[in-house]
Amino acid sequence: MKVLFASLALVLPALSFATGAIAVDDQQGDEEPGYGIAVGKDGKDAAQRSALAECRKAGNKNCKSMVWFEGCGAYASSANHYGVGYGKTLKAAEKMAKDACGKTSCEVKVSECDE
Repeated sequence: MKVLFASLALVLPALSFATGAIAVDDQQGDEEPGYGIAVGKDGKDAAQRSALAECRKAGNKNCKSMVWFEGCGAYASSANHYGVGYGKTLKAAEKMAKDACGKTSCEVKVSECDE
């Protein structure tokens, strides 16, 4: 048992999980929002900053960080509503985003996983 714990102690610090974020520029009435996605191992704040930078780099002016995730994240919207979601799978994140959006006209506009 001591060997197992010693081995885990050496491996666990080397493991670092990725964190992702989605930033969106989605003005009321837009059919296709602008967005930026970032995934990295530097944590939530860095992922959000990077997603905002990617969104702006794509020519969007009103970008907002909408969701951060460890696993998968999603953004859904309709002409007047939006929702975000996250989860262990893309399907779970997209379902949460659509449910949070609350309208049958909501569609997943962007989704990503950290792998």
